[in-house]
Formats: sequence, structure tokens, C-alpha cells
Amino acid sequence: MRRGDIPEPPFGRLLGIELFDAGDGRFTMTLDPQECHYNPMGCVHGGILATLLDSVMSAAVHTSLPAGRGYMTLEIKVNFLKPVFQSTGLVMAEGRVVSCGQQIATSEGKILDSQGRICATGSATCLLLDNPSALRSQAKQDD
Repeated sequence: MRRGDIPEPPFGRLLGIELFDAGDGRFTMTLDPQECHYNPMGCVHGGILATLLDSVMSAAVHTSLPAGRGYMTLEIKVNFLKPVFQSTGLVMAEGRVVSCGQQIATSEGKILDSQGRICATGSATCLLLDNPSALRSQAKQDD
């Protein structure tokens, strides 16, 4: 994705989430908070931050899988520790694999502000799939 060989997911463009770094069992993305991300309380909506965490935690799992294997997030848990504002500046989300078995993988993540302060943490459980294209086929059948 970073080289442009494969397209980035459309939701990433919509929200302004960008790939920063990836490796075996880890994934990092950034978000430049904007007012359009705000909730009625005047800070970045928790759903935006949860999406960012889900993205890095599940993508970290993806980096641990062989070609042809995929995943689906079964569950995420998020702890919001510090509000994020436009004035916070660029935030960085880091995800890393905790365990990766035959059917289930777990990962954890955190969102850091530019001073390295933790804004949110999370954990994820992913179901591992042999044929990820089957999800797309099933979705078409459900339409």
C-alpha cells in the first residue's frame, strides 16, 4: 500500500488514516485529527479512535499470516485515556500481535500523541480464515 502497488482501503482515505510502517507482527498508522472527527463534546469521536486501533491491531495480525490466509475481527476492546483534539496534532497508532494460532489471533494496540503520551489502548481477537475471498462472496449473496 505504501508503494502504491495495492490500493489503500477506502475508509482510510475517508477518515484520513495513513499507513506509517509495517513489519512482521506489527503495524503503525497515523491520523491527523480534524474538526470533522469531533463528537458533540468537542473532541475526536471514540469511534474514530476505535477504528484506528482496530485497523492497526488487525493489520498486525495480517502481517503474521502466510499468503492466502485472512482474518476477521471478532472483538475489540478500547480504553480511552486522554481526549484527542485537532490541537493535539498527529497521533500514531501502533498494533502488535500477542499470539497467533491456527484459528485465533490476538493483538494489542495503543494511540500516542506527538509527546508520546498514551491517548487510548486496545486489544483485539481475530478469526483466521483460509479463504478471505469467501467473505466477499458471502456478502454478495446476502445483498
